[in-house]
Amino acid sequence: MKLFEFEAKEILKQYGIEVPRGKVAGSPDEAAAIAGEIGKTVALKSQVLVSGRGKSGGILFAGDIEEARNSASNLIGSSIKGSTVDSLLVEEKLDITDQFYASVTIDRQKKQYVVLTSTGGGVDIEDTASALPGSIVRHWFDPIAGFSDRDAADLVSHLEISRETAGALAGIILKLTAVALEKDAELVEINPLVRTPSGELIAADARVIVDDNALFRHPEFLSRSSERVDDTPLEAEARNQNLTYVDLSGDIGIIGNGAGLMLATLDLVDLFGGKPANFLDIGGGARPEVIKKSLLLVMSKPEVKAVLINILGGITRCDLVAQGVIEGLNEATVRKPIAVRMIGTNEEEGTRMLHRTGVDTYPNMEEAVRKVLES
Repeated sequence: MKLFEFEAKEILKQYGIEVPRGKVAGSPDEAAAIAGEIGKTVALKSQVLVSGRGKSGGILFAGDIEEARNSASNLIGSSIKGSTVDSLLVEEKLDITDQFYASVTIDRQKKQYVVLTSTGGGVDIEDTASALPGSIVRHWFDPIAGFSDRDAADLVSHLEISRETAGALAGIILKLTAVALEKDAELVEINPLVRTPSGELIAADARVIVDDNALFRHPEFLSRSSERVDDTPLEAEARNQNLTYVDLSGDIGIIGNGAGLMLATLDLVDLFGGKPANFLDIGGGARPEVIKKSLLLVMSKPEVKAVLINILGGITRCDLVAQGVIEGLNEATVRKPIAVRMIGTNEEEGTRMLHRTGVDTYPNMEEAVRKVLES
């Protein structure tokens, strides 16, 4: 779950990391009032859950109250990479002498957290990482063992910065690792972390992504846990129905149980010349209601011309799968051809139930895929 910048900065403040003075505005008048309170040039920053908003015109600067009101009028209601701007973070424009980058994220290949820092912060950090990979220093750590003062000091020792700045940066990195561990974050990032003429290090911009699977430990996020900027309408609907669904660009709807079986099914459809329209994993032990909702969702996609259901019955009972399919077909306003391959628990009974309603079943994946591609 992605947090808005203002939410990320509120968390950083709780952990003792300095952020610019500012407030959230939902209208041009509110933006003007906040600019008046700050009393200096302000940045008006679109609050959208996409990266690269600065390069897309989503950040403007204003030197006085009227300019802030006019700029806010232009930003609120506009679209940044497909996301509508509903609010702005209005904050003081900082005087900057240096920029740094600092983040904590998950290295899934190593199954550890990795801390990254660089003296090359800013909007072009990705280019810096590609052109000068040695300019970014990294430290991996096991979340159980944690990240120590010594680890932080060793990390920043590889940067060509003063001892005073190194100490301050190490302290901020320690706080970022605490945020990542305590908030179950997949990413905690400050870019840029800026140094002002007075020597302070301030988080000019921040991103936090919380692991969806850990939201039960964080009730403060539950009210907005279903919000995802990159969801398609069907993905959003699936999330509301607690279905594991991903939209794809093809025309063969696919329902299965287990991520491995689903991926194998997608690969087989592609191998035989088809294009999967989705990934929908009903999981283990799914009840008829889940099957029904899944089938109705997949068939509702206009691009889908046929549906392939591939079930390996262990704790998932084939007769209950058949019942869910039948209930889904009975409720569907738009019906698509269906091919079913299911083996395992109560397979014979499930097959009989489907045959009685005119749904064809197939003994192996290859036959089912060939049939659905003929539809």
